[in-house]
Amino acid sequence: MITIDDFNFRDKKALIRVDFNVPLDADFNVADTNRIEAAKPTIIKILEDGGSAVLMSHLGRPKGSSNPDLSLSHIVRAVSEVLGVEVKFAPDCIGESAEQAVGELRSGEVLLLENLRFHKEEEAGDPDFAKQLAQWGDIYVNDAFGTAHRAHASTTVIAQFFPDAKCFGYLLAGEIKAIDTVMKTGQKPVTAILGGAKVSSKITIIENILEKIDHLIIGGGMTYTFVLAQGGTVGDSICEPDKTDLALSILQKAEALGVSVHLPVDVVAADDFSNEAQTRIMPANAIEKGWQGLDAGPETLREFKEVILNSKTILWNGPVGVFEMQSFAAGTIEIGKAVCQATKNGAFSLVGGGDSVAAVKQFGFQDEVSYVSTGGGAMLESLEGKTLPGIAAILE
Repeated sequence: MITIDDFNFRDKKALIRVDFNVPLDADFNVADTNRIEAAKPTIIKILEDGGSAVLMSHLGRPKGSSNPDLSLSHIVRAVSEVLGVEVKFAPDCIGESAEQAVGELRSGEVLLLENLRFHKEEEAGDPDFAKQLAQWGDIYVNDAFGTAHRAHASTTVIAQFFPDAKCFGYLLAGEIKAIDTVMKTGQKPVTAILGGAKVSSKITIIENILEKIDHLIIGGGMTYTFVLAQGGTVGDSICEPDKTDLALSILQKAEALGVSVHLPVDVVAADDFSNEAQTRIMPANAIEKGWQGLDAGPETLREFKEVILNSKTILWNGPVGVFEMQSFAAGTIEIGKAVCQATKNGAFSLVGGGDSVAAVKQFGFQDEVSYVSTGGGAMLESLEGKTLPGIAAILE
């Protein structure tokens, strides 16, 4: 794997695809700088070598037209503060203004180009647009895992213009290594914790990882489709009755492969989807009518935690309850604590997928697990066994 450590950037301009698609508040201030901080080591390495950095990113979905609300000019101050370097800004990513800004860039300086998606050619993967962008750098660095599953001009097509001068930044290299650890090189036993609402949204992941894991913990809303498939009653719980055959086929395949599947045995049930609802502990396979399972129960958590603490490699994708409501957050918090403890004991833990990432950040676990993925869709597609175009373009 070719990374920025394979290059010396002295007197070179690095053209870096970053993922600065960050949330802005009502006053256009950056509300969460995590993605900027994640790209910092790559940018600083280049500057310390004596090179300069030209940053390209998208922000939101402007659909090929200039939208002042989605201008990257709003994030210049935040990027400058995170990097500790005054960041210059070009009012376009191609054309005369970009050419002038790049031309004036000196070693040790950073330039942020305007939103790539102000041009429809970006998402279309247009080669001419990619060629125009390619003029701005001597070496192309892809450090945007969050967009690596998109075959866009700046993430994939552009690489062909740098046949011998393209590489992964530290962030993207780290993501690839983390996923490889879970899928290929991790110590056994390997445990996957899959939560979330629907079996249908996780089926390709489950099918791809079953041959690589020893334990599969299933939580969240997915639970109730499995319960229904096995003849249990789920009350008013979220469920996919048309996916019960799919659930049974997963259990059969897991058994054939010698994978232990762990389903909840009890749940925290509520008489309403509300933080103020009445709650009761009920068997996971005997939830009464008028009640719905919204979190893992105490016996379930005891069993899940035992599996997690005996694991050497852990993938966590999806919460085990409606953690956004305080009344139903305990299960996800306890799973998080167990993953952190296992990590402390020497296990490798990868957390990925929007809701589980949100949970580890909300409850302060992000520094106690091995790796928190920055790319939701990209990580899911990697776990599904797909080769991401942005990664393939560097490896070719």
